[in-house]
Amino acid sequence: MRLSRTPPLRNLRAFCIAARQRSFKFAADELFLTPSAVSHQMKELEDVLGIALFERKTRSLTLTTAGHTLLDEVEPLLDALDRSLMQIARRGTRRRLRVRVPSFFASELFVPRLPAFCTAYPDVDIQIETQDPRPDTHPLTADVSILLTESVPEGLQAQRLFPIRLAAVCARAHAAAVARLGAQVFRELSLIVHKARPFAWGDWAEEVGLEPPEARNILELDTMAAVVRAAEAGLGVALVPEALCVRWFESGALLRIFSVELPLNDAYFLVCRGKDAEKPEVAALMAWALEEFRLPGELAHPFGATQAPAAP
Repeated sequence: MRLSRTPPLRNLRAFCIAARQRSFKFAADELFLTPSAVSHQMKELEDVLGIALFERKTRSLTLTTAGHTLLDEVEPLLDALDRSLMQIARRGTRRRLRVRVPSFFASELFVPRLPAFCTAYPDVDIQIETQDPRPDTHPLTADVSILLTESVPEGLQAQRLFPIRLAAVCARAHAAAVARLGAQVFRELSLIVHKARPFAWGDWAEEVGLEPPEARNILELDTMAAVVRAAEAGLGVALVPEALCVRWFESGALLRIFSVELPLNDAYFLVCRGKDAEKPEVAALMAWALEEFRLPGELAHPFGATQAPAAP
């Protein structure tokens, strides 16, 4: 069954207020109407529904069973409608940024420094997507990406942030063993391996001038966050990106066991599409990220990269 006509929304709102207040007068005060106007709206609503919603007495106003039911059913719907309308109105005055960042970069660098950007641009909403182990493409769903790759795909505006250099580390608890055993420590401790870089330890040993480590056993993990956590927990020695583990070194949770680092061909690049670079919010994030994350001495990447436009 359908109603011959839908009750006006203002009548339903007035009903909820009058039902809660149990008074047309108090409802009128809240709605900036006269009591007679509220009474008229309630009568109109009852006529449309074909049921009595109130029991009107000389000095009191009570809800009928149907009135109680209507209040319980309609009030949550009106609240949900108000929230939806407010969200839509809010979106109309705000900008949204979709950012794709490697997971470990996000947790160690991007998110900890993000409050400064949010304070400077309070009208920009940010949606962050992370991916492991090494996102090397800029998806259509992102406005800005930080890629970990040797070369950025053509057709993108790109700025090189910094290259990857791996440092050999262990937990503080193993520092004495490292000092005592030197390179022989690998025979005493597990070798923690990042699944995405299975040959990194061999390359590191060659860089240092050692034979490939003969570890007691190998622990392979599929994310860099897990590698770092495993090393911190004392599960063995690991190779970690030096630039992303600064807070771990500063806190003493991880200790470098050799001064030599392994340089990789991979680097972090800040990228966006040319058409997106013209958006004020994209330009703002690009400029902020370059200031925050590009290491001293790093220059803009040569293949068609352009400086992000001025922030809004």
